[in-house]
Amino acid sequence: MKNIITTSLALIILISLGGCKKFLEEELKTQLAPSNTYTSTYGFEVGSAGLYALTRSEYNTFGEGGAFIHNGATPYESLQAATDIADVINSDGSLTSFATLEIPTTERFALSYWNWAFSVISSANLMLVYSEKNTNWNSPSDKVRFQAEARFFRAYAYRTLVYLYGDVPFVETILYDFQLNFTRTPKAEVIGHMIDDLKFAAQNLPSNPDVSDFKEGKLTKWAASHLLSEVYLMQGDYPAAEQAALAVINSGYYGLMKTRFGVNKDKAGDVFSDLFLENNQNRKSGNRESIWALQFQFNTIGGGTNSDDWTRRAWIPNYSSISGFVLADTLGGRGIAQLVPMKWWVGTGGTNLTDNITGIFGNNDIRNSNYNIKRSWYYNNSADAALFGKKANITQQTWFSTKTLFPTITKFFYGRIENLALTGSYKDRMKFRLAETYLLLAEAYLGQTNPSKAADAVNEVRRRAGATDVAAADMNMDFLLDERIRELVGEESRKFTLVRTKKYVDRVKAHNPALAGKVNENHMLWPIPQVIRDANTGAPFPQNPGYN
Repeated sequence: MKNIITTSLALIILISLGGCKKFLEEELKTQLAPSNTYTSTYGFEVGSAGLYALTRSEYNTFGEGGAFIHNGATPYESLQAATDIADVINSDGSLTSFATLEIPTTERFALSYWNWAFSVISSANLMLVYSEKNTNWNSPSDKVRFQAEARFFRAYAYRTLVYLYGDVPFVETILYDFQLNFTRTPKAEVIGHMIDDLKFAAQNLPSNPDVSDFKEGKLTKWAASHLLSEVYLMQGDYPAAEQAALAVINSGYYGLMKTRFGVNKDKAGDVFSDLFLENNQNRKSGNRESIWALQFQFNTIGGGTNSDDWTRRAWIPNYSSISGFVLADTLGGRGIAQLVPMKWWVGTGGTNLTDNITGIFGNNDIRNSNYNIKRSWYYNNSADAALFGKKANITQQTWFSTKTLFPTITKFFYGRIENLALTGSYKDRMKFRLAETYLLLAEAYLGQTNPSKAADAVNEVRRRAGATDVAAADMNMDFLLDERIRELVGEESRKFTLVRTKKYVDRVKAHNPALAGKVNENHMLWPIPQVIRDANTGAPFPQNPGYN
């Protein structure tokens, strides 16, 4: 797949103009115009790879490679800010409005996510429309396969829109005529369309990820079922969410990784840390837990760019600014600590900050091991003989003021000796993995007031981590949200999870002192970008409550 993504990025830019052809009153003078490209199975492969590339650009910044999300911090970080897991104080200025819950209607990330999602949707709709026109297929099953991919991506983009903005226009075809009279489709109706799309995708995407011609990063019906479970939870249809999650778990293709695997299986570490080592995200490494991995591989045509996936920079401290430290791949590469973990969950690990040593982790939980949360830092600059090899203390100042040293999740460590100052993380990223499927299943059981089965689902994940079982009597939504931190911190978009579970306000009040007296229900949604409302002159397009 990667060898055609670069071409497809150019196609994405061009086909996004296809829907405005009459408005522009000019013809596309290129062989990559939709009418020339979507004429064969190969043309749809190119368009499909472009959709994958556009989807990956959610993690881009500065717009490199034509990405729609850009400027300042990676916008992904704004979905961790003002939640219950990270402090964003003194961070990149582009996150300030999210850290303070004072998001203006002109906020650029709010517009970036809106534009990105509708770019994915318009590109998916284009593929769907041309799939009905094309008759030149290599196989009779090609048409429905590409339609399944397109409908998955359309639902995936609407997932972001619904979480962030609530009611949004639902568009399911190419809009050839320039329109200024969009209306906001009710959230419940949009979710219904998402479910229809994902059911179609689950029925028609490939089922076997182990066939010889299966490409890394490609969707399967199980990726669609995983997302379908989440969307059913958004809808409040808990029995359906249960069945969608069980379909993945019982498919026979996936399992929680319980023994060491991959590139460093014979070196120090544990099975949880193995999941996040470079080259361990795809099935060829032996990873049977990964359901869908976004492809950012280093130095590969169609792989990542230097502006892709800055998650490492977000979570890793700015240690290299301390005298006695130099950049090192073993310390995670270059970090700037735009997101700083809160003490209540990460703990202090027995440093001179003596409060809450273990956080929310049990003593035997490998997710709290030194391989997964780095709490001990040692000066590594051999040119500084006075400090080299000595332990550097984590203090209140290094943690929350200078953000140069603090307990750090290692799952996003990334560095390369040839360029330790790399900004991007050229490491494939697991978007869906089976551990989360179990946690979605637990959420579905809690929705059916069945804490016993919810505990069973959570305990599958906890046993892999070596943690003690949770009893049914202790199994509630707060425990599940804590478990999602232990397992998925930094991987999930935390704001989405808290909004879906209707715990956003409660959790921010309980765990984010800077915002406890400020947060309210209005903050569950972002503002509709003002430029969108200003342009929609033909029909009312109301703003979300709490925003001017």
